[in-house]
Amino acid sequence: MQRTRFGDMACSIARTLDVIGESWSPLILRNVLVGIGRFDQLQQSLGISRKVLTERLKWLVDNDVLERRRYSERPPRYEYALTAKGTELCDLLMVMVRWGDRWTAGEAGPPVLYRHHACGEIGHVELHCSVCDRPMDVTGIDILPGPGAAVTA
Repeated sequence: MQRTRFGDMACSIARTLDVIGESWSPLILRNVLVGIGRFDQLQQSLGISRKVLTERLKWLVDNDVLERRRYSERPPRYEYALTAKGTELCDLLMVMVRWGDRWTAGEAGPPVLYRHHACGEIGHVELHCSVCDRPMDVTGIDILPGPGAAVTA
C-alpha cells in the first residue's frame, strides 16, 4: 500500500503527520523514550514485523527524529535514541496520553503515571499560552493565517 504524503501541504498538522502519522511511529517513539531502543527489543515489545520496523526506523532516522548509535563493534549492532526533534515529538505524545487517559482508560484508570521532576508529584500535561501562561484550548482561540499560509491566486 502506498503511503499518503502530507509534507508539501501548508499545514503544520499535515507536516507532522507526514513524519509520525503512520500508526507504528508513535509507539516506536514511546518505546525509545522509556529505554527500549534496540531493534530486537523493539520488535519483540511491539509485535511488529521486522520489515515494517526496519522501514519505520529508517524513516524516523531519515527525518532526524531518531539516531542510530553503535553499541557493538563485532558484530556491528545499533540502538536507537531520540534526537532533540524526537524528544520534542514526545511532548505531543504526552498530550495524546492525557486524551487517552481521560477517554479510553476505563474504570481501571491510566496504564501509566507520570511523575514531574520539578515538583515530584504525579501529574499530566496541560496546554498553556506561551505569552500569558493561562490555560489554552481550542474553545479559547481564533485560528488565523500565518506567514507560511498557502497563497491562493
